[in-house]
Amino acid sequence: MTKNRQESDSLNSSPNLPLNLHLPKPLPFYSRYAVCVSLTAAALLAGCSSSPISKPKATGWIQDEVADSYVFAYPLVLMGVARDAAVGTGPGQAPLNTLRHAQALPPVGAANRPTPSVDTIDSSAWLDVSGQPVVVSLPDSRNRYVDARALDMWTNVLWSTTAAQTGARVTGIKAQTVAFVPQAWNGDLPKGVKRIDVPTRYVWLKIRVQSNGGRDLAAIRKLQRAMRVAPLDIYTGAAEPPDTPRSYPAGDMPATGTPDAQVAALDPKGFFDRLARWLPDNPPSPPDAHALSILADFGVKPDEPVQFPSGANSALAAGLADGRARVQTAPSNVLTANGWSWFGDGIGNYGPDYGLRAYAAYAQPGIGTKDDEVRATATVDSDGHLLNGANRYVIHFAPGQLPPTRGFWSITAYTKDGSLDDSDTAHVAVGDRNGLRRNRDGSIDVTVSSARRKSANWLPTPRGGFELVMRLYAPKPQASDGTWQPPPIVRQ
Repeated sequence: MTKNRQESDSLNSSPNLPLNLHLPKPLPFYSRYAVCVSLTAAALLAGCSSSPISKPKATGWIQDEVADSYVFAYPLVLMGVARDAAVGTGPGQAPLNTLRHAQALPPVGAANRPTPSVDTIDSSAWLDVSGQPVVVSLPDSRNRYVDARALDMWTNVLWSTTAAQTGARVTGIKAQTVAFVPQAWNGDLPKGVKRIDVPTRYVWLKIRVQSNGGRDLAAIRKLQRAMRVAPLDIYTGAAEPPDTPRSYPAGDMPATGTPDAQVAALDPKGFFDRLARWLPDNPPSPPDAHALSILADFGVKPDEPVQFPSGANSALAAGLADGRARVQTAPSNVLTANGWSWFGDGIGNYGPDYGLRAYAAYAQPGIGTKDDEVRATATVDSDGHLLNGANRYVIHFAPGQLPPTRGFWSITAYTKDGSLDDSDTAHVAVGDRNGLRRNRDGSIDVTVSSARRKSANWLPTPRGGFELVMRLYAPKPQASDGTWQPPPIVRQ
């Protein structure tokens, strides 16, 4: 097993990355001064004076700074694109400060989000706290597992119902009301409302309700109807809800493809233009001031038109490519074992670990803290070969080595692009809610195959290449500190 829970060194130790976003300037590795060469000897021979000759300014420093800044800014730009796609009155959208409820399990085939869960029915909202607090009320779930979390625009987790619960088991939530409050707001909240200070203008709220299959939808919809999101003045009755939803300008880009694919398609100007417009309302934390200084070096300032240095197009493109590659590469503090990879203790509240923050936003959008969920993914078997539904595999859980959770766990199979397979078993997951058959010694063998099998331990897969996701809801500490490992996927 490979594990390293130290801070990611993706931005501060690679010999190929001279710029350290974790450290303040100065930057001694480049010079901005033209070089003048005296031609005195030639002047004496020719009988005339000469003019200084200037070398073109070096642009290598731009490539390095753009790459580092791309990693730093990626979560904010990704969240902005996701918000643009989700807010509105069109299909699949909802206005600001309004919950959008899924009414069924996620569709099969191509999906708008990768590896959707088949264990829960999800609700979400984008909150705007610029004018006043926004109040969120959740009902008593009556022992049904509910996970609600809120992320700021830099993907830090502000609040979570699961992380706040203590005890050996997490089976549901009690009725509760919280208010997401802009940091400069000094008013009073109603009695019993918990205050959550928000450092950014926008908040992404996600609520997941445990589903037990199609016959369970009526009970879930009843819970959804009891959830409430409203600005404070509407919540208290001081103002009436508007007759029509608040208008919201269209986003910069068409809502096609997943948000990460849309961001990946941006050129340097497109990426940093969006960053410059988002920064005033969604500033980074005070310790990140050095990152703003680095952005200013190559012409990116909050709420100002981007002005890149002249003659730097190649360096800008190369820096963007470097940054994109780093975002899509797991840093060293991602845990790995037996072909699986998952996030450890640093997830959800990143501090200066920009590499981990960017990779988490890319790989598992909306991921919570280590107390909310652990999501392990695998694409290869125990021999390092890509998983394929033409084969049969076994995942053997030794006695006492089942996934450690306070909630529940499951394993789901997806196509190589993260979609649910277009089959009648696409929504089938295997886990501790399925009545798994144990061996005599207490161990459990899960059979993974596209061929149908009459067993509670059968996990159906796509017929071609596939990936597996193991989800631990309300995991115990050993799931994220590396003392527990998912077992290997052994081809039979």
